[in-house]
Amino acid sequence: MKPSAVLIKKYGNRRLYDTAGSRYVNLDDLATLVRAGKDVRVVDAKSGRDLTRVTLTQIITEDAKDKPTGLPLELLRQLIIASDEVRQEFLMWYLKSAFDTYQKLQDTVQNRLSEVQSAILSPVDMMKRFLGATTLALPQTDKEPEVEALRKRVAELEARLGKSPRGNRRSRKKR
Repeated sequence: MKPSAVLIKKYGNRRLYDTAGSRYVNLDDLATLVRAGKDVRVVDAKSGRDLTRVTLTQIITEDAKDKPTGLPLELLRQLIIASDEVRQEFLMWYLKSAFDTYQKLQDTVQNRLSEVQSAILSPVDMMKRFLGATTLALPQTDKEPEVEALRKRVAELEARLGKSPRGNRRSRKKR
């Protein structure tokens, strides 16, 4: 189910009007809408001609002014030299290839990050499960008698050890 397009009317004075929001917008506002996943459609206010492609290209061009990114200069020169049809075909192929490569790279990075995260968290989760199962398996009431029994046993063993050496010493002295 595709959301309905946000209709933007472009007037002769180059102002952009968002018909859904009943407000004037600028290119940054349009870029924000597109990044938010909105389907933006720009039309000429008088003729109704579709200006979406030109406007989105303008957004990319404006972004390129601030940052030294975008298409390589030599590629841009060759596109200007080439005929319109060849230029359009090549540009579409180039951009699609670049975008597909970018998507594959993003997917690979995401998969690797999730693998690393699960590898890091697995031992921790196992310890939590182990410790959680141990504490859950023995309720508090069962632990106290067990601990007390162990204390008595340790005391008995200490008493035996304490008596044995003395007894052995006395018996040795008598000889």
